[in-house]
Amino acid sequence: MITKLITTLGLAATLALPLSISQAAAEEKTDFKVCWSIYVGWMPWGYLEDSGIMDKWAEKYGIDVEIVQINDYVESINQYTAGEYDGCSMTNMDALSIPAGGGVDTTALIVGDYSNGNDAIILKDKSDLAEIEGQNVNLVELSVSHYLLARALESVDLSERDVTVVNTSDADMIAAYATDDVTAVVTWNPLVSEILTQSNANKVFDSAGIPGEIIDIMMVNTETLADNPAFGKALAGAWYEVMELMASGDEEALTAMAEASGTDLAGYKSQLDSTEMFYAPADAVAFTESGDLPKTMQFVAEFLFDKGILGEGAPSPEFVGVSFPDGSVYGDEANVKLRFDTTYMTMAADGAL
Repeated sequence: MITKLITTLGLAATLALPLSISQAAAEEKTDFKVCWSIYVGWMPWGYLEDSGIMDKWAEKYGIDVEIVQINDYVESINQYTAGEYDGCSMTNMDALSIPAGGGVDTTALIVGDYSNGNDAIILKDKSDLAEIEGQNVNLVELSVSHYLLARALESVDLSERDVTVVNTSDADMIAAYATDDVTAVVTWNPLVSEILTQSNANKVFDSAGIPGEIIDIMMVNTETLADNPAFGKALAGAWYEVMELMASGDEEALTAMAEASGTDLAGYKSQLDSTEMFYAPADAVAFTESGDLPKTMQFVAEFLFDKGILGEGAPSPEFVGVSFPDGSVYGDEANVKLRFDTTYMTMAADGAL
C-alpha cells in the first residue's frame, strides 16, 4: 500500500466529517466512482479499468463505473469518507477507524484477501523477535503495521511500553532502513521484499503469525449500495472475472499487474505467495461467514480504542457496531456503521450475476 504519515490530528479531522456526507451519496444513480491504491491484493482493480472488464460489466447493468488509482492510501480512504467516491479498497482496521468511526455507514462488498506474510517486522543484525525490546521501531503509526507490532509483542510477552515507536512514512522506509540509526522496521510489501535484500535484514515476524486479521476489502457506501444493487453486481462480476484469470495463471493479466506495481512477473508472484487471495467467491463467503471474523474485529476494535482512534469520544471498544452475515453484531447495535455482507459474493459463487 502506498500511504503517508497518519497523524492523530489528521485522523481526528477525518473522523469529524459531518454525517450528511454519507447521506448525500445515497440515491438512485447510474454513475459511480471507486478508488484504490497500490498493494498486491488490489492490483486487480487497476487491471479491471485498463482491460475494459469493468466497462463490460457496468454496461451489462446499464451503469458507468470509473476506477481511480490514488497514490496515497490514507488519502484514498479520506476521500471515500468525504463522499468523493462510492467505494474504496482498504483494510478491515482502517475501515473501522476512519469511515465507520467517522459515522459513514460502510459495507464490505468484496473480501479479496488477507495478508499471510506481506506485512512484516524486520530487525537489523538480530534474528529473534524478543531482541526488539528497547529498540526504536520505525513504522507508519496507527496503521496495520502498528497493529502487527502490537500482536507480535504479545507473542513474546512484551508490550508497546518495551519499545519506542517512530512514526515513519512508507515512502521513506527504505531510505530510513539504510541509515545506521534505524534498527527495526515494520512495513508491507513490496517494501518488505526490497528491505530483505539487505544482508543485515532479518524478518522476525510477519502476518502469517496472525492469519486472517489483516483483511483487504473493497468497501462501499452502504446507502449507495442499497439504492443501487446494480453497482454491487457490476463490481462483483468484474472482480471475479479477473480472479478467474489470476487463478488460471493468465500471464498477460498477471504481468500487467506486476508492471503497474513496479515489479516483474516473478516479483508479483512472490508477493501473491504471501497473500491469501480468495480467487473463488465461495472461499470469500466462507471466510466472511466464519466464527473467526467477529473475534478478529474485536481485536481490532480494542486496538483502535487503546490508541484513541476508534471515533471521537468513543467510550469503549464497542462504540461502533460491526454486523456480520449471521445477523450478529459486535459493539453498539444502535450504531452499526461497518457491515460484512456476503450477498454479492454469494451471487458470484452461485453464477447469479
